[in-house]
Amino acid sequence: MKFEHKPVLLQECIEGLQIKPDGIYVDGTMGGAGHSIEIVKRLLDKGKLIGIDRDEEALKASKERLSSYKNVEYIHDNHDNIKEILQRLHIEKVDGILLDLGVSSYQLDERNRGFSYLGENELDMRMDKTQELTAKRVVNYYSEKELANLIYEYGEERFSRQIARNICNYRKEKTINTTKELVAIIEKSIPKSKQNDGHPAKRTFQAIRIEVNNEIKPLYNTVKDCIDCLKPQGRLCIITFHSLEDRAVKNAYIEAKGKCTCPSDLPYCVCGAETLGKIITRKPIIATKEEQEENSRSKSAKLRIFERI
Repeated sequence: MKFEHKPVLLQECIEGLQIKPDGIYVDGTMGGAGHSIEIVKRLLDKGKLIGIDRDEEALKASKERLSSYKNVEYIHDNHDNIKEILQRLHIEKVDGILLDLGVSSYQLDERNRGFSYLGENELDMRMDKTQELTAKRVVNYYSEKELANLIYEYGEERFSRQIARNICNYRKEKTINTTKELVAIIEKSIPKSKQNDGHPAKRTFQAIRIEVNNEIKPLYNTVKDCIDCLKPQGRLCIITFHSLEDRAVKNAYIEAKGKCTCPSDLPYCVCGAETLGKIITRKPIIATKEEQEENSRSKSAKLRIFERI
């Protein structure tokens, strides 16, 4: 299957990055190069694009798509390690960073990846297929309490306890190997009258995917690391698809911006508040109505932009 991913909020990201022709930019979630190709098109030979992805198949597809561009560096790694990556490349600061935290269409649709609740696929869900933790291991070895907590927190699923209980009861008799088995358990756990908000397995699958790929826990610190890696006037653009992701990005931006805590009647600041930059997006940018109609996966997308001073 061809690696394809329709980039969301593409024009908004390109405008937000304010690309300099001779600048250094990082696409920390390169995917199929949907955003990357529009960045590199705007760079001269002196400019540089660093593409990071933990999915080797994504990097392979990006290399093919960007084969005519010689100023691209491809890195198989996690964007959480951006400081170490730039150190290895002997790059101190960059002009812009983009993170698109969504799952690609390829990852959702490719049968062996197990991201989708449609069909009968192996329970995997790893973005980086070299890591050990898989969805199969989460589903079959996590305790009932652990499963209930992660399904509730990461999936915002109100029937999380019933789903976790039924998963544990099922696996007493048989190992859960496929997405189809897991979907059947989830469907039996949610009353039919409550299965009217999309596919009943959607939230649970999202939760397990987030757990397998550790998408939430390091995000707050990753955002702060990205800001530290920016040159003055450098821009950080982050697209989120989940309320927990958006909250982590928003809070990291607010902390980086800094806030004076002095009483309002003081003539000047004495609390020593420091700022690393400014938040460009007072409210997150969302996809236009037209984009949402063309690409349903853009409906939950939110873009927040920060500029380093």
